[in-house]
Amino acid sequence: MGKYVLRRLLLIIPTLFGVILINFTIVQFAPGGPIEQIIAKATMGQMSTTSAISGGGDTGMSSQAMEQNAATQNPATYGLDPELIADLEKQFGFDKPVHERFFSMLKNYLRLDFGTSYFQDRPVVELVVERMPVSISLGLWSLLLIYGISIPLGIAKSTRDGTRFDFWTSTVIFVGYAIPGFILAILLIVVFAGGNYFDLFPLRGLHAENASELPLWDWWVDYFWHLALPIASLTIGGFATLTMLTKNSFLEEISKQFVLTAQAKGLTETRVLYGHVFRNAMLIIIAGFPAAFVGILFTGSVLIEVIFSLDGMGLLSYEALLKRDYPILFGTVFCFTLIGLVMHLVGDIVYTLVDPRIDFESRD
Repeated sequence: MGKYVLRRLLLIIPTLFGVILINFTIVQFAPGGPIEQIIAKATMGQMSTTSAISGGGDTGMSSQAMEQNAATQNPATYGLDPELIADLEKQFGFDKPVHERFFSMLKNYLRLDFGTSYFQDRPVVELVVERMPVSISLGLWSLLLIYGISIPLGIAKSTRDGTRFDFWTSTVIFVGYAIPGFILAILLIVVFAGGNYFDLFPLRGLHAENASELPLWDWWVDYFWHLALPIASLTIGGFATLTMLTKNSFLEEISKQFVLTAQAKGLTETRVLYGHVFRNAMLIIIAGFPAAFVGILFTGSVLIEVIFSLDGMGLLSYEALLKRDYPILFGTVFCFTLIGLVMHLVGDIVYTLVDPRIDFESRD
Protein backbone atom coordinates (compact mmCIF):
# COMPACT_ATOMS: atom_id res chain seq x y z
CA MET A 1 0.00 0.00 0.00
CA GLY A 2 2.91 2.32 0.69
CA LYS A 3 4.19 2.10 -2.90
CA TYR A 4 0.71 2.82 -4.25
CA VAL A 5 0.31 5.88 -2.03
CA LEU A 6 3.73 7.12 -3.14
CA ARG A 7 2.82 6.69 -6.82
CA ARG A 8 -0.45 8.54 -6.32
CA LEU A 9 1.32 11.39 -4.54
CA LEU A 10 3.80 11.67 -7.40
CA LEU A 11 0.94 11.69 -9.93
CA ILE A 12 -0.52 14.76 -8.20
CA ILE A 13 2.31 16.87 -9.66
CA PRO A 14 1.60 16.29 -13.39
CA THR A 15 -2.14 16.40 -12.75
CA LEU A 16 -1.88 19.81 -11.11
CA PHE A 17 0.32 20.97 -13.98
CA GLY A 18 -2.25 19.84 -16.55
CA VAL A 19 -5.19 21.44 -14.76
CA ILE A 20 -3.38 24.76 -14.34
CA LEU A 21 -2.22 24.70 -17.97
CA ILE A 22 -5.75 24.09 -19.28
CA ASN A 23 -7.27 26.82 -17.12
CA PHE A 24 -4.48 29.26 -17.95
CA THR A 25 -4.96 28.62 -21.69
CA ILE A 26 -8.74 29.08 -21.50
CA VAL A 27 -8.39 32.35 -19.60
CA GLN A 28 -6.11 33.78 -22.32
CA PHE A 29 -8.98 33.55 -24.82
CA ALA A 30 -11.67 34.84 -22.44
CA PRO A 31 -12.72 38.45 -23.21
CA GLY A 32 -12.99 41.17 -20.59
CA GLY A 33 -9.68 40.83 -18.76
CA PRO A 34 -8.67 43.05 -15.81
CA ILE A 35 -7.19 45.76 -18.04
CA GLU A 36 -10.30 45.83 -20.23
CA GLN A 37 -12.46 46.20 -17.12
CA ILE A 38 -10.35 49.10 -15.86
CA ILE A 39 -10.58 50.76 -19.28
CA ALA A 40 -14.34 50.22 -19.34
CA LYS A 41 -14.79 51.81 -15.90
CA ALA A 42 -12.57 54.74 -16.82
CA THR A 43 -14.35 55.41 -20.11
CA MET A 44 -17.75 54.96 -18.46
CA GLY A 45 -16.77 57.60 -15.94
CA GLN A 46 -15.72 59.97 -18.70
CA MET A 47 -18.91 59.36 -20.69
CA SER A 48 -21.05 59.90 -17.58
CA THR A 49 -19.28 63.20 -16.93
CA THR A 50 -19.74 64.28 -20.55
CA SER A 51 -23.41 63.33 -20.43
CA ALA A 52 -23.95 65.32 -17.25
CA ILE A 53 -22.26 68.39 -18.72
CA SER A 54 -24.33 68.18 -21.89
CA GLY A 55 -27.56 68.12 -19.92
CA GLY A 56 -27.95 64.42 -19.20
CA GLY A 57 -29.45 63.62 -22.60
CA ASP A 58 -30.45 60.08 -23.47
CA THR A 59 -27.64 58.26 -25.28
CA GLY A 60 -29.95 55.47 -26.40
CA MET A 61 -27.70 52.79 -24.86
CA SER A 62 -27.97 50.82 -21.65
CA SER A 63 -25.14 51.10 -19.15
CA GLN A 64 -24.09 47.53 -19.84
CA ALA A 65 -23.99 48.14 -23.59
CA MET A 66 -22.03 51.36 -23.06
CA GLU A 67 -19.48 49.54 -20.88
CA GLN A 68 -19.06 46.73 -23.41
CA ASN A 69 -18.74 49.24 -26.22
CA ALA A 70 -16.18 51.27 -24.26
CA ALA A 71 -14.09 48.20 -23.52
CA THR A 72 -13.80 47.39 -27.20
CA GLN A 73 -12.91 50.88 -28.38
CA ASN A 74 -9.45 52.37 -28.76
CA PRO A 75 -8.53 53.77 -25.32
CA ALA A 76 -7.11 56.93 -26.86
CA THR A 77 -10.56 57.70 -28.27
CA TYR A 78 -11.77 58.60 -24.79
CA GLY A 79 -8.64 60.43 -23.73
CA LEU A 80 -6.80 57.51 -22.12
CA ASP A 81 -3.08 57.82 -22.71
CA PRO A 82 -1.61 54.75 -24.47
CA GLU A 83 1.32 55.00 -22.08
CA LEU A 84 -1.12 54.52 -19.21
CA ILE A 85 -2.36 51.33 -20.87
CA ALA A 86 1.22 50.17 -21.28
CA ASP A 87 1.87 50.86 -17.59
CA LEU A 88 -1.22 48.84 -16.66
CA GLU A 89 -0.03 45.94 -18.79
CA LYS A 90 3.37 46.09 -17.12
CA GLN A 91 1.78 46.28 -13.67
CA PHE A 92 -0.34 43.16 -14.30
CA GLY A 93 2.49 41.39 -16.11
CA PHE A 94 0.74 41.32 -19.48
CA ASP A 95 3.71 42.92 -21.21
CA LYS A 96 5.45 39.53 -21.18
CA PRO A 97 4.77 36.64 -23.57
CA VAL A 98 2.17 34.10 -22.52
CA HIS A 99 4.63 31.25 -21.96
CA GLU A 100 6.86 33.41 -19.76
CA ARG A 101 3.92 34.37 -17.59
CA PHE A 102 2.84 30.73 -17.28
CA PHE A 103 6.23 29.38 -16.25
CA SER A 104 6.80 32.33 -13.93
CA MET A 105 3.51 31.49 -12.23
CA LEU A 106 4.54 27.83 -11.87
CA LYS A 107 7.87 28.86 -10.37
CA ASN A 108 6.05 30.98 -7.80
CA TYR A 109 3.62 28.14 -7.07
CA LEU A 110 6.54 25.86 -6.19
CA ARG A 111 7.33 28.34 -3.42
CA LEU A 112 3.62 28.49 -2.48
CA ASP A 113 3.52 32.07 -3.70
CA PHE A 114 0.16 32.60 -5.42
CA GLY A 115 0.71 36.29 -6.05
CA THR A 116 -1.32 39.33 -5.02
CA SER A 117 -4.94 40.05 -5.86
CA TYR A 118 -5.35 42.59 -8.65
CA PHE A 119 -8.26 44.41 -7.04
CA GLN A 120 -7.93 43.70 -3.30
CA ASP A 121 -4.17 44.33 -3.08
CA ARG A 122 -3.70 41.44 -0.67
CA PRO A 123 -1.73 38.18 -1.03
CA VAL A 124 -3.83 35.34 -2.38
CA VAL A 125 -2.55 33.01 0.34
CA GLU A 126 -3.82 35.42 2.97
CA LEU A 127 -7.26 35.57 1.33
CA VAL A 128 -7.46 31.78 0.98
CA VAL A 129 -6.42 31.18 4.60
CA GLU A 130 -8.97 33.78 5.71
CA ARG A 131 -11.83 32.21 3.73
CA MET A 132 -10.95 28.54 4.14
CA PRO A 133 -12.40 28.07 7.67
CA VAL A 134 -15.82 29.17 6.45
CA SER A 135 -15.87 26.68 3.58
CA ILE A 136 -14.48 23.88 5.74
CA SER A 137 -17.13 24.60 8.38
CA LEU A 138 -19.94 24.39 5.84
CA GLY A 139 -18.56 21.42 3.90
CA LEU A 140 -17.30 19.26 6.73
CA TRP A 141 -20.29 19.49 9.05
CA SER A 142 -22.78 19.19 6.19
CA LEU A 143 -21.05 16.09 4.83
CA LEU A 144 -20.78 14.46 8.25
CA LEU A 145 -24.46 15.12 8.85
CA ILE A 146 -25.47 13.77 5.43
CA TYR A 147 -23.43 10.59 5.80
CA GLY A 148 -24.34 10.17 9.48
CA ILE A 149 -28.06 10.18 8.68
CA SER A 150 -28.23 8.75 5.16
CA ILE A 151 -26.24 5.55 5.76
CA PRO A 152 -28.23 4.33 8.81
CA LEU A 153 -31.45 5.41 7.11
CA GLY A 154 -30.51 3.58 3.90
CA ILE A 155 -29.69 0.40 5.84
CA ALA A 156 -32.99 0.63 7.71
CA LYS A 157 -34.87 1.08 4.43
CA SER A 158 -33.14 -1.94 2.87
CA THR A 159 -34.21 -4.20 5.75
CA ARG A 160 -37.77 -2.82 5.58
CA ASP A 161 -38.10 -2.67 1.80
CA GLY A 162 -41.71 -2.19 0.69
CA THR A 163 -43.07 -1.33 4.14
CA ARG A 164 -44.80 1.89 5.20
CA PHE A 165 -41.54 3.07 6.78
CA ASP A 166 -39.82 2.71 3.42
CA PHE A 167 -42.60 4.54 1.58
CA TRP A 168 -42.92 7.51 3.92
CA THR A 169 -39.19 8.04 4.39
CA SER A 170 -38.76 7.98 0.60
CA THR A 171 -41.51 10.57 0.26
CA VAL A 172 -39.89 12.89 2.79
CA ILE A 173 -36.37 12.70 1.39
CA PHE A 174 -37.49 13.19 -2.21
CA VAL A 175 -39.52 16.24 -1.23
CA GLY A 176 -36.38 17.64 0.39
CA TYR A 177 -34.36 16.74 -2.71
CA ALA A 178 -36.82 18.58 -4.96
CA ILE A 179 -36.37 21.88 -3.10
CA PRO A 180 -33.27 23.82 -4.27
CA GLY A 181 -30.86 24.68 -1.49
CA PHE A 182 -31.04 28.44 -2.02
CA ILE A 183 -34.86 28.38 -1.96
CA LEU A 184 -34.77 26.42 1.28
CA ALA A 185 -32.24 28.90 2.69
CA ILE A 186 -34.57 31.83 1.96
CA LEU A 187 -37.50 29.93 3.47
CA LEU A 188 -35.53 29.19 6.65
CA ILE A 189 -34.55 32.85 6.95
CA VAL A 190 -38.16 33.98 6.56
CA VAL A 191 -39.42 31.50 9.16
CA PHE A 192 -36.60 31.28 11.71
CA ALA A 193 -34.24 34.26 11.28
CA GLY A 194 -36.31 37.35 11.88
CA GLY A 195 -38.55 37.15 8.84
CA ASN A 196 -42.30 37.03 9.31
CA TYR A 197 -42.47 34.42 12.05
CA PHE A 198 -39.63 33.64 14.48
CA ASP A 199 -36.31 35.28 15.32
CA LEU A 200 -34.40 32.29 16.67
CA PHE A 201 -31.20 32.12 14.60
CA PRO A 202 -28.63 34.72 13.52
CA LEU A 203 -28.75 35.85 9.91
CA ARG A 204 -25.08 36.26 9.01
CA GLY A 205 -21.52 35.33 9.91
CA LEU A 206 -20.00 32.42 11.85
CA HIS A 207 -19.82 34.15 15.23
CA ALA A 208 -21.31 36.96 17.25
CA GLU A 209 -19.33 40.18 17.55
CA ASN A 210 -18.23 39.35 21.10
CA ALA A 211 -17.33 35.72 20.31
CA SER A 212 -13.68 36.22 21.27
CA GLU A 213 -14.75 37.13 24.80
CA LEU A 214 -16.91 34.05 25.30
CA PRO A 215 -15.84 30.96 27.28
CA LEU A 216 -14.87 27.93 25.17
CA TRP A 217 -18.20 26.12 25.59
CA ASP A 218 -20.23 29.23 24.79
CA TRP A 219 -17.96 29.87 21.79
CA TRP A 220 -18.81 26.45 20.32
CA VAL A 221 -22.50 26.92 21.04
CA ASP A 222 -22.44 30.29 19.27
CA TYR A 223 -20.50 28.73 16.37
CA PHE A 224 -23.03 25.97 15.74
CA TRP A 225 -25.94 28.34 16.36
CA HIS A 226 -24.72 30.49 13.47
CA LEU A 227 -24.16 27.43 11.28
CA ALA A 228 -27.56 25.83 11.93
CA LEU A 229 -29.49 27.38 9.05
CA PRO A 230 -26.69 27.27 6.41
CA ILE A 231 -25.96 23.61 7.17
CA ALA A 232 -29.66 22.76 7.10
CA SER A 233 -29.91 24.40 3.67
CA LEU A 234 -27.00 22.33 2.35
CA THR A 235 -27.88 18.96 3.89
CA ILE A 236 -31.63 18.50 3.49
CA GLY A 237 -31.37 18.21 -0.27
CA GLY A 238 -28.38 15.86 -0.02
CA PHE A 239 -30.10 13.01 1.82
CA ALA A 240 -31.99 11.50 -1.13
CA THR A 241 -29.13 10.39 -3.37
CA LEU A 242 -26.96 8.87 -0.65
CA THR A 243 -29.88 7.24 1.17
CA MET A 244 -31.21 5.54 -1.95
CA LEU A 245 -27.69 4.56 -3.01
CA THR A 246 -27.12 2.93 0.37
CA LYS A 247 -30.47 1.16 0.25
CA ASN A 248 -30.00 -0.23 -3.26
CA SER A 249 -26.43 -1.25 -2.55
CA PHE A 250 -27.48 -3.22 0.53
CA LEU A 251 -30.45 -4.78 -1.28
CA GLU A 252 -28.13 -6.00 -4.03
CA GLU A 253 -25.72 -7.56 -1.55
CA ILE A 254 -28.47 -9.11 0.57
CA SER A 255 -29.76 -11.03 -2.45
CA LYS A 256 -26.40 -12.70 -3.13
CA GLN A 257 -25.61 -16.33 -2.45
CA PHE A 258 -23.08 -15.78 0.34
CA VAL A 259 -25.77 -14.06 2.43
CA LEU A 260 -28.11 -17.03 2.05
CA THR A 261 -25.25 -19.33 3.07
CA ALA A 262 -24.53 -17.23 6.17
CA GLN A 263 -28.19 -17.25 7.12
CA ALA A 264 -28.36 -21.03 6.61
CA LYS A 265 -25.49 -21.41 9.08
CA GLY A 266 -27.66 -19.79 11.74
CA LEU A 267 -26.05 -16.37 11.94
CA THR A 268 -28.23 -13.59 13.26
CA GLU A 269 -29.56 -10.90 10.91
CA THR A 270 -27.38 -8.26 12.59
CA ARG A 271 -24.25 -10.42 12.20
CA VAL A 272 -25.04 -11.08 8.53
CA LEU A 273 -25.84 -7.44 7.83
CA TYR A 274 -22.86 -5.82 9.51
CA GLY A 275 -20.38 -8.69 9.39
CA HIS A 276 -20.81 -9.75 5.76
CA VAL A 277 -22.96 -7.32 3.78
CA PHE A 278 -21.66 -4.03 5.15
CA ARG A 279 -18.15 -4.20 3.69
CA ASN A 280 -19.24 -4.91 0.13
CA ALA A 281 -22.20 -2.54 0.18
CA MET A 282 -20.17 0.39 1.51
CA LEU A 283 -17.59 0.34 -1.28
CA ILE A 284 -19.77 2.20 -3.80
CA ILE A 285 -20.72 4.73 -1.12
CA ILE A 286 -17.09 5.37 -0.22
CA ALA A 287 -16.30 5.85 -3.91
CA GLY A 288 -18.49 8.95 -4.02
CA PHE A 289 -17.11 10.53 -0.85
CA PRO A 290 -14.27 12.58 -2.42
CA ALA A 291 -16.50 14.12 -5.08
CA ALA A 292 -19.22 14.83 -2.53
CA PHE A 293 -16.76 16.49 -0.16
CA VAL A 294 -15.22 18.73 -2.81
CA GLY A 295 -18.64 19.54 -4.27
CA ILE A 296 -20.16 20.62 -0.97
CA LEU A 297 -16.97 22.30 0.21
CA PHE A 298 -16.69 24.63 -2.77
CA THR A 299 -19.21 24.54 -5.60
CA GLY A 300 -22.32 23.68 -3.63
CA SER A 301 -22.04 26.46 -1.07
CA VAL A 302 -21.66 29.57 -3.26
CA LEU A 303 -25.31 30.65 -3.09
CA ILE A 304 -25.53 29.66 0.57
CA GLU A 305 -22.50 31.83 1.33
CA VAL A 306 -24.11 34.76 -0.48
CA ILE A 307 -27.49 34.38 1.21
CA PHE A 308 -26.05 34.07 4.73
CA SER A 309 -23.20 36.58 4.16
CA LEU A 310 -20.48 33.99 4.70
CA ASP A 311 -17.13 34.82 3.10
CA GLY A 312 -15.96 31.39 1.98
CA MET A 313 -13.85 29.95 -0.81
CA GLY A 314 -16.79 29.46 -3.14
CA LEU A 315 -17.75 33.12 -2.98
CA LEU A 316 -14.10 34.17 -3.30
CA SER A 317 -13.59 32.18 -6.51
CA TYR A 318 -16.92 33.32 -7.94
CA GLU A 319 -16.09 37.00 -7.39
CA ALA A 320 -12.60 36.45 -8.84
CA LEU A 321 -14.16 34.94 -11.97
CA LEU A 322 -16.47 37.91 -12.45
CA LYS A 323 -13.71 40.46 -11.91
CA ARG A 324 -11.08 38.46 -13.83
CA ASP A 325 -8.85 38.55 -10.77
CA TYR A 326 -6.44 35.98 -12.19
CA PRO A 327 -4.18 35.39 -9.14
CA ILE A 328 -7.21 34.50 -6.99
CA LEU A 329 -8.79 32.51 -9.80
CA PHE A 330 -5.72 30.36 -10.43
CA GLY A 331 -4.94 30.09 -6.72
CA THR A 332 -8.39 28.76 -5.85
CA VAL A 333 -8.33 26.36 -8.82
CA PHE A 334 -5.00 25.06 -7.50
CA CYS A 335 -6.49 24.57 -4.03
CA PHE A 336 -9.66 22.91 -5.37
CA THR A 337 -7.66 20.49 -7.52
CA LEU A 338 -5.15 19.63 -4.81
CA ILE A 339 -7.84 18.95 -2.22
CA GLY A 340 -9.81 16.87 -4.73
CA LEU A 341 -6.79 14.71 -5.60
CA VAL A 342 -5.91 14.20 -1.94
CA MET A 343 -9.50 13.24 -1.15
CA HIS A 344 -9.51 10.65 -3.94
CA LEU A 345 -6.36 9.14 -2.42
CA VAL A 346 -8.02 9.12 1.00
CA GLY A 347 -11.00 7.33 -0.55
CA ASP A 348 -8.71 4.59 -1.90
CA ILE A 349 -7.07 4.18 1.50
CA VAL A 350 -10.48 3.86 3.16
CA TYR A 351 -11.33 1.19 0.56
CA THR A 352 -8.59 -1.01 1.96
CA LEU A 353 -9.66 -0.35 5.54
CA VAL A 354 -13.26 -1.34 4.81
CA ASP A 355 -12.34 -4.39 2.72
CA PRO A 356 -8.77 -5.71 3.25
CA ARG A 357 -9.21 -7.95 0.18
CA ILE A 358 -8.67 -4.87 -2.02
CA ASP A 359 -5.00 -4.46 -2.90
CA PHE A 360 -4.19 -1.59 -5.26
CA GLU A 361 -0.51 -2.59 -5.45
CA SER A 362 -1.40 -5.94 -7.06
CA ARG A 363 -2.91 -4.25 -10.10
CA ASP A 364 -0.81 -4.04 -13.25
